[in-house]
Amino acid sequence: MHLRLVSLAFFVSLAAAATDPAVTSRPFGRLSDGREARLFTLKNAAGFQADITDLGGIIVSIHASDRRGVSADVVLGLNSAPEFEAKAAGFNAITGRYANRIAAGKFTLDGKTYTLATNSTSGGVPCHLHGGKRGFSRMLWNAEPTTHEGRPALRLRYLSRDGEEGYPGNLNVEVIYSVTADNALRIDYLATTDQPTPLNLTNHAYFNLKGEGAGDILDHVLTLRAKRFTPAAASLIPTGELAPVAGTPLDFTQPHRLGERIGEQHEQLLRGRGYDHNYVLDSGGASLALAATVHEPASGRVLEVLTTEPGVQLYTSNHFNGNLSGKSGRPYVRFGAFCLETQHFPDSPNQPAFPSTILRPGQKFRSTTVFRFSVK
Repeated sequence: MHLRLVSLAFFVSLAAAATDPAVTSRPFGRLSDGREARLFTLKNAAGFQADITDLGGIIVSIHASDRRGVSADVVLGLNSAPEFEAKAAGFNAITGRYANRIAAGKFTLDGKTYTLATNSTSGGVPCHLHGGKRGFSRMLWNAEPTTHEGRPALRLRYLSRDGEEGYPGNLNVEVIYSVTADNALRIDYLATTDQPTPLNLTNHAYFNLKGEGAGDILDHVLTLRAKRFTPAAASLIPTGELAPVAGTPLDFTQPHRLGERIGEQHEQLLRGRGYDHNYVLDSGGASLALAATVHEPASGRVLEVLTTEPGVQLYTSNHFNGNLSGKSGRPYVRFGAFCLETQHFPDSPNQPAFPSTILRPGQKFRSTTVFRFSVK
C-alpha cells in the first residue's frame, strides 16, 4: 500500500508540473505588418515572474514582492505588442546594434567611413541613437522557450543583415532571458559577425520600485560602484574625458536619493535635464560584478544590477511629460522611472581611448546582466 501511495504521489506531481510549466506563452497582438507577437511568462518556484515579448525582446512586466509580501509590477510599459510598436517601442527592449549615441551617425573602421541613420538631436547636433530608426527594439525575434543552466528561460534570435541601418556585416544575435532561484532576471547576450562591426547591446528597462505608474522615483536611493563618468557635451556626446564624480551631484559612490541633487544648477544635469550619463564602473567589465543598488524605502524593494559590461547609463526619464499612460492607465510623469543600461561607452567607435566595441569575424561577443530583486 505504501509503495502504491508513493507511486500515486509521483504521478500527481508529474501531472502538476505538466499543467504548470515554468515558461508559458499567449498571443500578444498583431503588428502593423500582420505578424503576431507572443508574450512569454517565466516563473521560478517562489513565484517571481517576468513577462517578455518577442517584439524587440521587450520586458513587459516584472512582478516583485515588497517587504509585506505584496507583489507589484515594477517596470513601465503597455498592454499589447501593437501598443508598444506604436507608442513605446524602445521601452524595456533589446537595444542595438549600438546602444546609446554615435556622433553624427558616422564612424571609420579599418579605413572606411560608414554612415548611419541620424534619428536623434541633442543640443542641435544630430546623432545615431540606440541602433537607428528601427533598431533591434522594433524587430520580431525568433523565440524559443527553453531552460538555461536549469533555469526557466526564453531564447531569442535575430539576424541583422549587412547594411541594416548602415552597419557592416551579417550579425547573428542570441539573447537568453532566464529567471533565477534568488528572484533575478538574467540576460545573456551572444553575437557573431562575418565582417568587423561596432556592437553595443543593452536592455533599456524602465523601473519604478513603487510600482508601474506609481508616481516619480525621486525617493529611490541609488548606490553606484563608479568613481568616474564620461562627461558629455551639449550634444550629449562624450567629450572623451573620464572624469571623477567626487564633488559633483553625479557621485553615487555612497547612497543618495535620486531627487536629492537632481535640481542643482550643474552643467551636466542641465544638459540632460536630469541624469542621463554613462558611468565608468569600478569593475572594468572584467567579470560579472555588482554595478548598482537601488532601494525604495516605502516598499522595501531593492534592485541590484550586476553586469560584465564596463559602463552603465543612468537615465531618470527626464523627457516624460504625462502624455503617455501605461498598463495601469496612469500617466507617466517626468522622473517616473529610472534606467540602468549596462553597456560599453557612448560613441566608442569615435573615441579610441574608450574600450573597443568592434566585433570581428571569428570572435564571439558575450555579455551578461542580472536584475536581482530583494527587500529590506
